[in-house]
Amino acid sequence: MAVQHRDARRSLPKGPVTAAYERKVDAREVRRDDAQVALAAKFDALHASLASLPPVPVNTEKLTESSSISSSPLLRLLARSLASAQSFFQKKWYLWSFGPPPRGMYIHGPVGVGKSFLMDLFFASVTVPDDNFRCHKSHSNTHAKITKRRVHFHEFMLDVHHRIFVYKQTHPRDDAIPVIAQQLAQEAQLLCFDEFQVTDIADAMILKQLFSHLLDCNVVVVATSNRSPDALYEGGINRSLFLPFIDMLKDTTDIISMEDSQKDYRRETRADGGSYFLSDTGVCGDVDKNIQAKLEAIFGGTASGSETETISVLFGRTVQVARLNDRCAWFDFSELCYQPLGAADYISLCYRFQVIIMEGVPQLDANHLDEARRFVTLIDACYEARTRLVLTSQVPLNELFVDFEAHVESNDGDGELIVSEKGGNSSSFATTMIRTKKGEYYEWSATGRVGVSLAQFSSANDLAFSFRRAASRLVEMGGKEWGRQ
Repeated sequence: MAVQHRDARRSLPKGPVTAAYERKVDAREVRRDDAQVALAAKFDALHASLASLPPVPVNTEKLTESSSISSSPLLRLLARSLASAQSFFQKKWYLWSFGPPPRGMYIHGPVGVGKSFLMDLFFASVTVPDDNFRCHKSHSNTHAKITKRRVHFHEFMLDVHHRIFVYKQTHPRDDAIPVIAQQLAQEAQLLCFDEFQVTDIADAMILKQLFSHLLDCNVVVVATSNRSPDALYEGGINRSLFLPFIDMLKDTTDIISMEDSQKDYRRETRADGGSYFLSDTGVCGDVDKNIQAKLEAIFGGTASGSETETISVLFGRTVQVARLNDRCAWFDFSELCYQPLGAADYISLCYRFQVIIMEGVPQLDANHLDEARRFVTLIDACYEARTRLVLTSQVPLNELFVDFEAHVESNDGDGELIVSEKGGNSSSFATTMIRTKKGEYYEWSATGRVGVSLAQFSSANDLAFSFRRAASRLVEMGGKEWGRQ
């Protein structure tokens, strides 16, 4: 009966994503999951609609370069108004000529349920046009041929901020977002984001403008996330300014929930690749010596001339590596996670090294928010780059992250904002106070929560999600096949 059922499935017409998924099921690389089958069908529908994707409109806002030459604010305002009008009529013409672009997809759900796996199958099914195709666009084609990019959202936003930084060096008074959106659209009409999350106020403030321009350029966005759209940037400063982006996301993408899928398939991976070592310093050092020998074998020797190497990072920054060879870097946990490092630093390290060894990883809980946040960011960078991450810790892998949730008292919508002239912690001259409906006063923080700073609330809320994702990924990254050659 199983064979008949499989043959019946094969006889039905399938899109490329479902077909690729069925091949992996038949090869026993994955187990059939109804939620994944349904998601594959939605990806097939999007794949089919890409065949009618309108081209990227020609940029009409290049005037910023010429406008910056003029010192007259009136001429600059007039130029921008003309460009805005031209852009409006161009959008109308493209809509009339080609129809609306396909709607993107925003897929959210727990860790390890197959969101990124299915998105990667979809991404692989979209073929990039070669030179011959570009020269013969009139040829009929049953498969979508568009430019594409698949990137972790952390890395994408770092790229955007770096482009803004570079543009502002020569055009300090101009708006960089329209120009950068046009660049991104020319490079890729399909943008696939993994782990879409917003925890940085700088990202939150530019996302609506950036994505508005990307959509105007007929870019199709597909994103996976552990958060629903309404939970993005939850508790962040000035979140009211971010809410229009959430509305735009709902209006322009199909929101697909996998919240009912609770099976973490990553945890079925056998973590037998020798990437996580339990260090027990209480046994006369014998176990530690054995672990040290294994780490030395993984490290594989020292590079000729053991000088410290300086790794270049975006925005003109650098990160120092003291112990390294051509393929591996060796750190203590304090070197990477007690220092003010971030995603840009970790991404640069992962590009440079195939293997990263980290000793002395502590158990991470709510008392180590900053260190845990950096460690989770490092895991994400290693996962995306397929860099092997070798760890030693005094606690088992399943106890490395202490699960917690941030529980704080919220007074949003229950207070009136006033300013007291008596001074206080917020300022040497004035402190911002909240007066409740009952007439009681308390000091206001950027979160609007009693006794909770913005950094504490944002980090705690984000890590509650990130811990589960990081623990899941570490299991998968511990398999024998993990890493890049």
